[in-house]
Amino acid sequence: MSTLILHLPLAPPGPATEYRYTLSSDGHSVSSHASAALALLPRPKRATGETVALVPAQALSWQRVVLPQGVGLATPRLRAILEGLLEERLLDEPAHLHFALAPETRVGTAVWVAICDRAWLRAHLQTLENAGLPAARVVPECAPGTDATPTAVQVLGTPEDVRLLLPRCGPDHSVLLLPLCASALALMPHPAPTDNPSAPVIYAEPAVAALAEQALGQPVQLQTASARALNALGNGWNLAQFDLASTGRTRLLRKAAAVLGAWSGAPQWRAARWALGLLAAVHLVGLNAWAWQERQTLAAKQAQVRAVLTQTFPRVQVVVDAPVQMERELALLRQATGSLSSRDLEPLLAHSANALPPHWQARSIDYSPGQLRLQGGALSPAEQAQAMQTLRASGHRLDTEGDTLVVRTVNTP
Repeated sequence: MSTLILHLPLAPPGPATEYRYTLSSDGHSVSSHASAALALLPRPKRATGETVALVPAQALSWQRVVLPQGVGLATPRLRAILEGLLEERLLDEPAHLHFALAPETRVGTAVWVAICDRAWLRAHLQTLENAGLPAARVVPECAPGTDATPTAVQVLGTPEDVRLLLPRCGPDHSVLLLPLCASALALMPHPAPTDNPSAPVIYAEPAVAALAEQALGQPVQLQTASARALNALGNGWNLAQFDLASTGRTRLLRKAAAVLGAWSGAPQWRAARWALGLLAAVHLVGLNAWAWQERQTLAAKQAQVRAVLTQTFPRVQVVVDAPVQMERELALLRQATGSLSSRDLEPLLAHSANALPPHWQARSIDYSPGQLRLQGGALSPAEQAQAMQTLRASGHRLDTEGDTLVVRTVNTP
């Protein structure tokens, strides 16, 4: 798998920032390494490649905490819990720092927490995102070891600034980056002769190898910064956690926000922004005009309904609810003339008798305007379906409540 490792500079990103990179075609050996501006960086293969951001040891500090029992690692309160546990140990405000938990963290046990400047890391990751090189992982250059991991002391830097990197220092096996001096050498895990099998392996960058051998009094193995970066991929860490979690969805949202921000302020898109604003204004005016026309049409239909009511029943002078008033006047007219409506008892009985099977008999009949309740034997599914279809054709509905058939009028009289 093609892997592009980008060594993050200690300074915040800017227009002239160059990134040191290490490119590996198989993830095990270095194919090429150099420094280049963001636009000139090589790209890993799209199908199987990934971009990894490497955080230098100088940018990280390490703390060891015990997560309390009952704390879920997926809870949104986890960062607040870490802030509370580390608040007394930090020199900066916790809100300005980024936290990352060690891989395979378990509650109730001591775990390592990597800490770095939040704004600095976010700025570099956002810069890479905008350049089309989103970081799939954020890996520390050196992480604390355990009793099971071998020690490897690193001597790195330049002849003017030689540094000693101790990956397992002190009782907690923490990471220390110190100037190469006598006091730093005293902190080495095993300051023993080279024939001691437990002596730490000492690597040095080529530029400072001679100085390292002179200070340590023993030979060192050469290791380039690119080889050290390639080894860091296997430490299992990913600092992209909490609000910097690198997922496909978050990358898409960040990219969309960046594109929208660039579009809203770029001068070359000014004409497009004006056109979009004009189109939105035209649509708004058109929607208001269409709504006004619909209101006018509705008002005209309501006026027609009121006119029909007042012309048919001249004694109605005030129209409040035309359909209800029309129904009331029709009921009074039928009562005065002795005619029947579909809500009366006789039509309901006639339609029920026409729909129900001839052998079915009712034990009791309960009538209310527009509804007839018939208590009798149960209908078979076929008989009930046939009865419902017949009553529906005549403007009625058939419901069953246990052994009671309920026939209701559904059409407007």
